[in-house]
Amino acid sequence: MRDLYQKARPLLSLPHWRGRLLLWSAAAGVGGAAVAFARLADTAQATLRHVLAHSALWPWLLSPLGLALIAWLTRRFFRGAEGSGIPQTIFALRTADEAQGNEILSLRVLAGRVSLAAAALLCGASIGREGPTVQVGAAITHAVARFVPHGDMRALRRMLIMAGGAAGVAAAFNTPLAGVVFAIEELSRSFEERASGTTLTAVVLAGVTAIALVGNYAYFGHPHLQSGLSTLSLTVFTVALAGGLAGGLFSRLTLACVRGLPGTLGRIQRTHPVWFALGCGATLAAIGWLSGGRTYGTGYLEARQILEQNAQLPWSYAPARAVATLLSYLSGVPAGLLAPSLSVGAGLGQVCGDLLGEGSLAYPAVLGMCAYLAGVTQAPMTTFVIVMEMTAGQQVVLPLMLTATIATGTSKLLSPALYRALADRYGGGGQSKEVHRAAPRSPP
Repeated sequence: MRDLYQKARPLLSLPHWRGRLLLWSAAAGVGGAAVAFARLADTAQATLRHVLAHSALWPWLLSPLGLALIAWLTRRFFRGAEGSGIPQTIFALRTADEAQGNEILSLRVLAGRVSLAAAALLCGASIGREGPTVQVGAAITHAVARFVPHGDMRALRRMLIMAGGAAGVAAAFNTPLAGVVFAIEELSRSFEERASGTTLTAVVLAGVTAIALVGNYAYFGHPHLQSGLSTLSLTVFTVALAGGLAGGLFSRLTLACVRGLPGTLGRIQRTHPVWFALGCGATLAAIGWLSGGRTYGTGYLEARQILEQNAQLPWSYAPARAVATLLSYLSGVPAGLLAPSLSVGAGLGQVCGDLLGEGSLAYPAVLGMCAYLAGVTQAPMTTFVIVMEMTAGQQVVLPLMLTATIATGTSKLLSPALYRALADRYGGGGQSKEVHRAAPRSPP
């Protein structure tokens, strides 16, 4: 009994339970923040649709001026809030300079990311909120690290960042399994036993909080996917190859443009980033006008139309959405890539389904979402789990797994992993295990 008491004593101590309560509160806070961010983003998009109903010409004013102002505010007051949010979280996890990591995950940057991302959606940018929610989740759990009693503060900090990022994915998409897989595959690339319990706890509590606030739901509804579909089919291989090539090309273009455009555009990008953002906004307005307003916002409505209503969007939708997403990212505003990538993939899958004579477009669209996102992120496990949970597509899990694997392999022929490469830029571009001690670089 004495030995048993000695082993249980740390678990009964006040510091132990204070640390647990802080973690649980932070995880619940991530769920609440994800829901609040989602509602703010939905309000911004609804307002834009209301504006467009009065005149389709409003984005010609809103997009250039709005993106220029947001880019200036981001660079001036919220450096670290630009871009996706996932590269920043990866950088904060692995940097040896904790001051830089703390700055990227500060509550000030968190506030700027949420408010400016919503403003960018109001201005017609093609961005998502899920990637930024990863940084929001990491910032919330990171904020409690100093109050948690722990011997190795560096290990605790890393553990909480990983847990918060995973909880952000789980709460944003209502995909708890994907949150855990994301922590293993994208944030850490290994399953660390010390962090596993913390990550699982944060994911569960964030997910429960989000469900309590908005109810249980599948992100893209419940598209009708035929049961008994063959895993080894022409549709699977065609969509997987097309999505892998398109996603790899998007990643390669993104990395090349972030490094710097050639000629006059590159000079403006380097020396006048606000003017460059204004030009990106004007081009976004032109693409939106030509596409009938389909390229504004996250792309959620367009993807859901294909999946649930078997809608026939123009073949040009996928490339137009991809270009709009690239321009939104390059403008320097807070710009997540996950939701627009899923929408691009749905459009790409629809085109492939048409060419192959598929009766229902939902199945090739779901495969396209998986293929394109895997091509962009090169994280096959996270991708197929996200798509499976978002579409309630458990009956097609094997085709999704094969699609994600083929698309990832195809993408690697064209580009390195996008988020890892972008995270390297925050540390000076090095590929070593320890990031260089340089100031974080912002996308132009």
